[in-house]
Amino acid sequence: MHRFHDGSWQRVSDQLAIEEPLEIRISHVEGGRRKKTPLSITMRTPGQDFALAAGFLFGEGLVSRRDDIEEIDYCRDVPSDAERCNTVLVTLRPGLEVNLENQKRNFTTTSACGVCGKASLAALAMDGCQALPVSTKISAATVMGLPGALRAAQRGFDSTGGVHAAGLFTPGGDLLALGEDVGRHNAFDKLVGERFLAGEAPAFERTAILLSGRASYELLQKAVRARIPIVASVGAPSSLAVHIAQAFSITLAGFLKPGGFNVYSGRSRIRD
Repeated sequence: MHRFHDGSWQRVSDQLAIEEPLEIRISHVEGGRRKKTPLSITMRTPGQDFALAAGFLFGEGLVSRRDDIEEIDYCRDVPSDAERCNTVLVTLRPGLEVNLENQKRNFTTTSACGVCGKASLAALAMDGCQALPVSTKISAATVMGLPGALRAAQRGFDSTGGVHAAGLFTPGGDLLALGEDVGRHNAFDKLVGERFLAGEAPAFERTAILLSGRASYELLQKAVRARIPIVASVGAPSSLAVHIAQAFSITLAGFLKPGGFNVYSGRSRIRD
């Protein structure tokens, strides 16, 4: 990546937290027959996958004792090694009552993110998403000024200290729209939804968005769909966020501070 610090650029290496989807399936007895049910897909850092699955089931009230779970393993009936490493099957003991209807509202099952990073990128391409043009430029000084401009407009944060924000800016640094919410993804959706309802979605291609937290897969996916060419965050990007930015020609900057920032993709859009 490229690091801008004290007015000059350096090309350096950086470590990213890995982000991949994990699909949790359960094998349970229903009506006297054992069946497999996809339960949830969650974005996670690989490692302790079985513990994550067990903790999720316990937190949702599907299991209450250790012996409610007979076995946890990676699924063997998926087509590729990448998907196998990202799909967990939890086998529940016979006789355990599983009522999915009452708790379905709590689950985040979706086919949108696939079960591996390549599937996630392919899903966006299949939906007609294309690489963004590189015509929109922004200066390094403007990028460094975005956090201050966003913070000055955050009335919700001033009152509570407990909400995230997403701010849409012109390449010159003028704030166009602001979304605030306890959820990072909700703040982004509020901002885009407001502009969308106003009929201004095509205007996104000449804007930049600043995220108050880290840059994750879901937020970069939203930027691709909204055709926002420049994404900046005050925190770190994940590995899958960088892959999406590179694949769809999005400028992705992270760790914004008064003295500089890091660029993980699309360095050409930033003027010195």
